[in-house]
Amino acid sequence: MNVAIIGCGTMGSGIAQVASTADCSVKIYDTNPIALNKSKADLERILSRLNEKGKLDNAEKERIQKNIEYVGDLKALSEADLVIEAIVENLDIKKTVFSELETMVSNNCIMASNTSSLSITSIASALNNPERCVGIHFFNPAPLMQLVEVVPALQTSKNILDETVKIISGWNKTVAVAKDTPGFIVNRVARPFYGESLRIYEEGIADFETIDWSLKNLGGFRMGPFELMDFIGNDVNYTVTETVFKAFYFDSRYKPAFTQKRLVEAGYLGRKSGKGYYGYDEKGNIETNRHPEIVSGSHKKELEQQIFDRVLVMLINEAADALFLNIASAKDIDNAMTKGVNYPKGLLAWADKKGIDWCVNSMDALYDDYHEDRYRCSPLLRKMNRENKTFFN
Repeated sequence: MNVAIIGCGTMGSGIAQVASTADCSVKIYDTNPIALNKSKADLERILSRLNEKGKLDNAEKERIQKNIEYVGDLKALSEADLVIEAIVENLDIKKTVFSELETMVSNNCIMASNTSSLSITSIASALNNPERCVGIHFFNPAPLMQLVEVVPALQTSKNILDETVKIISGWNKTVAVAKDTPGFIVNRVARPFYGESLRIYEEGIADFETIDWSLKNLGGFRMGPFELMDFIGNDVNYTVTETVFKAFYFDSRYKPAFTQKRLVEAGYLGRKSGKGYYGYDEKGNIETNRHPEIVSGSHKKELEQQIFDRVLVMLINEAADALFLNIASAKDIDNAMTKGVNYPKGLLAWADKKGIDWCVNSMDALYDDYHEDRYRCSPLLRKMNRENKTFFN
């Protein structure tokens, strides 16, 4: 299969590695020859490291590299069976590229975008044959992250959707099919992990370290929300939140936080700038020392449990609402969160474990305290509670 990747940044290069490992013939395109050379050198370094660790032999390393060709001419992509665009998150630029490329590829070529937040339907509208357009959203780093969200546009034909799912599944990835709504599954459902944690901090309930400790040690999350925002980059995380907020007509559930906005304005972007919610040394390690009482949890146990419960129920509520609005199936929603952002368990399965009544009562308690629409309980949770149902049998 001939695969074309547009954009040789971290994501584009990662997708090219995935496709070439699956024995596709890959051409990766970029207008910047320096970027193309860097992409090639980065792949050599990654594969050499895997080779040294015994995770692939010399023949496999050579095969993956030979499958990839680095090109600077868009016309070189004319024989592609599948194109995946992975360039800047700008709708007008993506539309321009797709419109130009459509004149060069065959009528059977699938044209896909790796966008994480833009409308696939809008991108497809730039094509004369929009039925062939689909979203294929990988997560970073693409070779390691198991999940891929496949997002049909309003115009996407069923044949194209089915073929896309088949292709990506054949690349040894777990596919979650999502409706073309802001944030798809992961970037929508994950918003409370950041937003509610920021709200708890802004209310003066706890500091960054306490909130992070609570989610990691009580919830089993690999990183706390503030560590993760610093890792992602506060500029990137804030932009996604702002985009989702605006796209949902300013729904208060997705409202950005001034705390994060001010950090972005100050250039405190996290690890990459050396400072964010935490300070970082030259190796990217957090300089801040953990408070002994946080480690032991001796006199903060009740507070930390309240923090964890509040963030968890907001995440569950968001996942339930995504199911209620047919964004994806229950299975795909849980797969998306465990395999797309490494949550310790699926949120809907977590809801079953905690009890649907606990979810409803916890949301209602928050609403009673704040009387904000942000804390409205999903109608699906209410219905399931009345009918004594669970998400999974």
